[in-house]
Amino acid sequence: MKKLVPLLIVIFSLLSCQKQQFDLTDFEVHENSKNNSKQLNLALQSIKKLCRNGQEIYISLPKGTYHFYEKGTFLCEYYISNHDQDNPKRVVFNFDEWENLVFDGNGSKFIFHGRLLPFTLKNSKNCKLKNFSIDFENPHIAQVKIVENQTEKGIVFRTEDWVNARISSDNTFEVYDEAWTVKPVTGIAFEPKTNHIVYRTSDLICDFSQCEQIDSNLFFAPNWKDERLKPQTKIALRNYYRPAPAIFLVENYNTEIENVKVHYAEGMGLLAQLCENITLNNFSVCLEEESGRVFTTQADATHFSSCKGRIISKNGLYENMMDDAINVHGTYLKIVQKIDNNSLIAKYMHHQSWGFKWGEMGDEVQFVSSNTMEVIGEKNIISSIKPYNSDDILGAKEFLICFEKNIDSTIFEKESVGIENLTWCPEVIFTENIIRNNRARGALFSTPKDVIVENNFFDHTSGTAILLCGDCNGWFETGACRNVTIRNNRFVNALTNMFQFTNAIISIYPEIPNLAEQKQYFHGGEEQGIVIENNLFETFDQPIVFAKSLNGLIFRENKIVQNSDYEPFHWNKNRFLFQHTKNIKIENNKFSNGFDETKDVIFLEQ
Repeated sequence: MKKLVPLLIVIFSLLSCQKQQFDLTDFEVHENSKNNSKQLNLALQSIKKLCRNGQEIYISLPKGTYHFYEKGTFLCEYYISNHDQDNPKRVVFNFDEWENLVFDGNGSKFIFHGRLLPFTLKNSKNCKLKNFSIDFENPHIAQVKIVENQTEKGIVFRTEDWVNARISSDNTFEVYDEAWTVKPVTGIAFEPKTNHIVYRTSDLICDFSQCEQIDSNLFFAPNWKDERLKPQTKIALRNYYRPAPAIFLVENYNTEIENVKVHYAEGMGLLAQLCENITLNNFSVCLEEESGRVFTTQADATHFSSCKGRIISKNGLYENMMDDAINVHGTYLKIVQKIDNNSLIAKYMHHQSWGFKWGEMGDEVQFVSSNTMEVIGEKNIISSIKPYNSDDILGAKEFLICFEKNIDSTIFEKESVGIENLTWCPEVIFTENIIRNNRARGALFSTPKDVIVENNFFDHTSGTAILLCGDCNGWFETGACRNVTIRNNRFVNALTNMFQFTNAIISIYPEIPNLAEQKQYFHGGEEQGIVIENNLFETFDQPIVFAKSLNGLIFRENKIVQNSDYEPFHWNKNRFLFQHTKNIKIENNKFSNGFDETKDVIFLEQ
């Protein structure tokens, strides 16, 4: 009779109303279960089979703490942008091919064990996830505290209580769980009281060779030498492996995530690819206050790859992650072979971005020289695209692409050319968010559609607060920004460390190998370009804006307040440094220590 209860509830729901409601506790998903993975798996499969098309589906759990292990999970093959492409992935909450779904955790804590992908939403429409948090019992990042720094003799450190650590057979420090082992190779140092990343430490080089274990959680590393690390400094020790985000969205339409917190993931907090229209409201990648940790995710808090429509991110808290709060971009394919006048073979180039759909019939594309990042020839339309040397798009690295018009002959005369999909580019609204104490950069945008960044607080972002980028050589991330508005934000003490592209608080830095030969401009345009207005910059150093290959920038009505919180050290000693730019306006700003345009605004040649 017990097994009939969920079925009777489902039947009653179907008969009683248009809205289908399900409580997962009726399917034996409970707080007191050691591992809910199997029961959740079976519950979602059962509910999906019984749901009728077009009806709203409401699935909930009462507020509680629920644990999930690897055993009993969904095994899925996913190729996830900007992550390591190992398969299969072990998925816990699998919401693939759902419509009109609301999943409500009612404030629950979901605790994961092992190496898992907590949430997926694929090929779904009009779905919403809300009111829960994601965390791992034993994170793959190890946190330690400096006990004694013996300078040239090495470092004595203590692991936090939750860390399982040991000396490996080759005398190296490693951390482990039942399902994984990690040997850290780098780290990020945090101040014990403020959680700021320690000034001028950036990515630590951590040599754990010949490491010794003194007692259960006390270790001595004779070859780890760094005089900057004072006693009580907290270190997040990590490697560069990122198998999966906390939430993976792929090929969805109209997705909402509300009041969700990610406290840890071995990859990113949220990764969305090939989705149209995403709204994040009160979505956070943040510390769990009672955990004692100083880190959150292994990489970006949120990342949007080849999406379209509108991305809205508002009211979020993004802190202590090992990369950016938000990164929005597409992916360049590289041309590897000409077939005929209107078809070619193109390839994914970065080892963490391949295996998923790049475009479809009817998409508009343009061609870009990798060397100068200039657009070549005319735009074109895809008439057909299919995997090359592969039976399926899933897992493909190369594509045979045919176009409606003949391809401009000059494209094949260039040494290296990328293809940019202009259809899969989103508008972005990033507003009312807090970004603080993270590694690398605050926010990255690479999209030709409108971008609005307003009313945010960028607090000790460590590197650049906002970066407009573009790269067809390393990361192969598109593309040029045409209309970006940055207004009413507060920036406090960015640039305490040096990372990639950290040339100023706001850095407009496309990667251009041969800028000297570039005739066009990568970012901006004739209509508007980049507008930076009504912001407050509180800074200990000099550089405010750096721009390269830009047509059109307005910097107006901003307030710049100089402080003495840190010693200035940045290589860029200029308030404004421009290289290969035009149509630059700097007007009606207030500087607490004065402003001399002849000295503080520098224009360089290529």
